[in-house]
Amino acid sequence: MPAGSWVPAYVGVGSNLDDPEQQVQAALEALAGLPDTRRISHSATLRNAALGPQPQPDYVNAVAGLLTQLAPVELLDALLAIERRQGRDRSISVRWGPRRIDLDLLVYGDVVMETERLVVPHPGIASRNFVLFPLLEIAPALRVPGLGPVWRLAAAFNQQEQQARYNRAKHDIVWAIPVTSPSKAP
Repeated sequence: MPAGSWVPAYVGVGSNLDDPEQQVQAALEALAGLPDTRRISHSATLRNAALGPQPQPDYVNAVAGLLTQLAPVELLDALLAIERRQGRDRSISVRWGPRRIDLDLLVYGDVVMETERLVVPHPGIASRNFVLFPLLEIAPALRVPGLGPVWRLAAAFNQQEQQARYNRAKHDIVWAIPVTSPSKAP
């Protein structure tokens, strides 16, 4: 990207501790104040069950759409700084455990990168409803590099979820075999 170019970027925001709705709103406000960055949209919040070790409180999630002149790693550093200001200490976090705030860089323009610090696009986009559906709300036509448009990812996710529910229900069916034929029932 040429220096000074504005790049669209999308950030996942989540919390399940210390008034999660307020934590998400505070992070969305902080994103709006980043240098060389404009928050252009954000989704509604979505409450969902925690992905990681149980038991833990439900999460509140949202996605923010940004235009930024920051490079991907600079934007990551800015996201980590917001997390620190809101009290997150990544050195004591449990993977997928409860957290006050979590900011994930989901998409950065058409960039595909994998470093020790950052993977873009985020590897969980297509498999996490709490990321995919808020992203669908604000950017349905967004093409996630290597995966395709968000609307298509959401449709595929819905289809997979319906099939999984059907498969679970199929195994729960109890077949009732009548002892007598219906014509001879009392």
